[in-house]
Amino acid sequence: MSTPSNSLTNTSLRYGAVAKWFHWLTAALILTLIPLGFVANRLAQQFQSDPESVNIETVTTLFSVHKTLGVTVFFLALGRIFWALMQPKPKLLHGDRKVEAFAAELVHWLLYISLVAVPLTGWFHHAATSGFAPIWWPLGQSLPLVPQSAQLADLFSTLHFLFVILLVSSLSLHIAGALKHHVIDRDATLRRMLPGRTEADVTDRQPRHWPAALMASALALVPFGAALSFGPTATATIELRTAESQWQVTKGTLDIAIQQLGSNVAGHFDQWTAEIQYDPHGAEAMKGDIDVQIAIASLVLGSVRDQAMGPDYFDTSKHPTAQYKAVLVDRSGTLMAEGQLTLKDATVPLSFPVNLTFSESGQETRATGDFILDRRSFAIGTTVPDAATLGFDVQVRFDLTAALASS
Repeated sequence: MSTPSNSLTNTSLRYGAVAKWFHWLTAALILTLIPLGFVANRLAQQFQSDPESVNIETVTTLFSVHKTLGVTVFFLALGRIFWALMQPKPKLLHGDRKVEAFAAELVHWLLYISLVAVPLTGWFHHAATSGFAPIWWPLGQSLPLVPQSAQLADLFSTLHFLFVILLVSSLSLHIAGALKHHVIDRDATLRRMLPGRTEADVTDRQPRHWPAALMASALALVPFGAALSFGPTATATIELRTAESQWQVTKGTLDIAIQQLGSNVAGHFDQWTAEIQYDPHGAEAMKGDIDVQIAIASLVLGSVRDQAMGPDYFDTSKHPTAQYKAVLVDRSGTLMAEGQLTLKDATVPLSFPVNLTFSESGQETRATGDFILDRRSFAIGTTVPDAATLGFDVQVRFDLTAALASS
């Protein structure tokens, strides 16, 4: 008399309890994540067009749930694949049907690839972007070897979307095949994955695994080619006036940072000009003046950039530029910029110290400084009145090098 096999493990005729547990838990999570991601994206798009119609905290919560469950699926998929490699694979009931058997093997391989690629590309996108709804776990939001980059975030976002299409397609074929076996063939293919110890007669002839695995791997390369063909998203270009002044900016950065859901979201402006008049040897306290113009639409701010351009934030369709005009004054040995910042429909007084470092020839100087703005002073993010969701303080930092223009 033979000894019954362990019900937890697979045999050549049936799936064990562990394989079934992996299968149905993964299915439940995937069937939850797909509509959840769709709803979250639709609400995010609606928020960009009509901020008052959508609660941003609701959108953020939906994305956090989606991301957290997505990371769970990633580790679950790795566990499922590891268990499958350690177990005998139950044979197909109709392995002698060449086309059908090959199709079944191909779909299974596409599912395995998608179950890893979809959450992984989503996770990479999360780590690469500078604005995000957090993953709810204590292990941080970044990933090794994945820098925060708008270009990488765009690439991984596109890959995530394309692999979702691959997952939905292969999942639909998988479900259709299971229903075909159950309703038309009336065999035990589907019942073998249900609770219990269903076994079935299998054919001696079975398909080889490697041809389907090879084709699935080739098909999985298509999203990479498609994503790379789209190219990076270009920031808007606005024609700013040419800066003609005593000191000409040769290089520099203008950065901003704000707290969103407890995480630092950093960005920078790609387009800005500065007209600088400055005489370090002037006898009076008044040393000169500056006039800075900024193309707001050139802001690089990760995945929240498009939202930041919307009517509830910078509203760049009506207010494409900001301007800061100030005088440079020596206040007891500290050089101060004292002036006004005009952004959207608001003009706000703004003063801050400027640190200057001159070259030995005195023909070049480096200017650095930083200051804090309150976004509420410019009616930015009025639909987000909670500082815990979106901080009130916006830190601005500049670092530029200017050369004395030849007379």
